Amino acid sequence: MTTTVQDFDPEVPEDFDSPHAEYARLRRECPVAHTNGLGGFWALTRYEDVKRAASDSTTFITSVQNVVPKVAFTGRRPPLHLDPPEHTPYRKALNPLLSLERSEAFAGKARELTRKLLAPMVENGGGDICVELSSYLPVHVFGEWMRMPEEWLDTLHDAGRAFILAVHSNTPERMKETSLRLYDMARGLIAVRRENPQDPALDPTSALLAARHEGEPLPEELLVGTVRQVLVVGMVAPMVMIGNICVHLSRDKALQQQLRADPSLVPAAIEEFLRLYTPYRGFARTAVCDVDMGGRTIPKDEAIALVYASANRDEDVFPDGDKFILNRPNIAQHLAFGRGPHNCPGVHLGRMQLRVALEEILAATREFELSGPVSVSRWPEVGALSVPLRFV
Repeated sequence: MTTTVQDFDPEVPEDFDSPHAEYARLRRECPVAHTNGLGGFWALTRYEDVKRAASDSTTFITSVQNVVPKVAFTGRRPPLHLDPPEHTPYRKALNPLLSLERSEAFAGKARELTRKLLAPMVENGGGDICVELSSYLPVHVFGEWMRMPEEWLDTLHDAGRAFILAVHSNTPERMKETSLRLYDMARGLIAVRRENPQDPALDPTSALLAARHEGEPLPEELLVGTVRQVLVVGMVAPMVMIGNICVHLSRDKALQQQLRADPSLVPAAIEEFLRLYTPYRGFARTAVCDVDMGGRTIPKDEAIALVYASANRDEDVFPDGDKFILNRPNIAQHLAFGRGPHNCPGVHLGRMQLRVALEEILAATREFELSGPVSVSRWPEVGALSVPLRFV
């Protein structure tokens, strides 16, 4: 039976702050909410419910639908699209390459690139931090991590951005078309590595090619899907987060100057920014049976969004959840990188990029402020896509 109750509208036009006001309302009035928008789904908005669904991969599976809106029209992309234990060989191959030590090895390159991207903005007295900096930084860092040919990176940037914009405009035909371009890149990279193998301890594609499950190589179709997933998954969150941080600091000049005066505070600030502006709201699960949550019954086989962006502002867990509080006592509890078997494997790479970007933006400027309207993402992300800044 299809649920017809409409507790909120995920397709309503939004600004930078409106989603958070809506999620606060839902946490108070309807923490387990249903909508017919974006194909119809349930939304979990409270911390404990989101944590429960993310942690219980037996009851709440990802292999049916893993994101709202449903965007996987072009094939399964491990590890996110598979449930444990099927997803495990893919995570096992990639996790060592995403360790803290490996991730920090790219900090120098990230810093060099950030300075290069900031230089023309400084010269021009400002610019759009998302369009001119944060849409490029993750692509190049990921390109370095993937050991992609340098000449591929502009294509990856353009193809990845086209796919992301297609998702945000919710145009399925455009999503398919742009996704297939990324599949072509994945096949091309696999072909290059087959011809010229690299050390699996250094190269992600080679690690996947070398991986074995029950003595057998990973299936070709799923191998391609994994590389395709990796190509774009690390591009969106850092782009949105850097924009979110700059919006917040434009509004809070005292915090901006505090961090500029004492860069040692930046890592702790990043954690609170991740909690306050978690860039994901649309990661999804499907219950394998009817589930009681928040006084409601979610029928089996219906999509459930884990609204991390709401959970991380839940007042029951984070007092004054809408406020930035440096060095929150329980900041380690935030769910910005998920929880359970599908937690984000790129956590260290993501943190490094945010830290480096913020340190360099603060060092290159004496003060910055918004110079125009902020444009925002639609589901599955939440946050800034365009942030025009004036460097004072």
